[in-house]
Amino acid sequence: MPILNEISVQLQNGKAKIVKQLVEQALADGVTPQEILDAGLLAGMGVIGAKFKNNEVYVPEVLIAARAMNTGVEVIKPLLAKDGVKSNSKVCLGTVKGDLHDIGKNLVKIMMEGKGIEVVDIGIDVPTKKFIEVAIKENCQVIACSALLTTTMGEMKYVVEEMQNAGIREKIKIMVGGAPVTQAFCDQIGADCYTVDAASAAEAAIRLCES
Repeated sequence: MPILNEISVQLQNGKAKIVKQLVEQALADGVTPQEILDAGLLAGMGVIGAKFKNNEVYVPEVLIAARAMNTGVEVIKPLLAKDGVKSNSKVCLGTVKGDLHDIGKNLVKIMMEGKGIEVVDIGIDVPTKKFIEVAIKENCQVIACSALLTTTMGEMKYVVEEMQNAGIREKIKIMVGGAPVTQAFCDQIGADCYTVDAASAAEAAIRLCES
């Protein structure tokens, strides 16, 4: 459908006002909110995610595209809620205790939402128990922990241990990431998944939520 393709293209170009107008026009033309979300907004963000992964676009372009996507989502969100449409994938995301960095976390959130995942962002400097409490309360399938400092990445091990203590380790997957984190560290602490960048994290989160 041409209008859905145009929504995707304008989103990639970061044209928030035009995206909003096109979404409103699509609704007026009888296109369903779900079609607009999947074939327009998420499709456009998927292209941005792939380009970001391949270093064809950078953080500023991602942020501008995400703003355009959110502008479009705001138009259809009430209609999606009315239709009872909910994401089947839910992730609890935060930066671990002692770490105040959020750029990487925010990028991961953008990429995950661009894949249609519902993200519960619990912010920075998050105590171990909060990851567990929120994941249980919100029925998340995945806990995603971010750290930028070598001095805080050890907190991720405590999250894994606390998940075991709470009896949810078999039910909820855990992802780890951030500049100092490696696959070896992920394996060492018993986490389920490590990815090198935000786009890969979103792709991995989809797989974990569906497994």
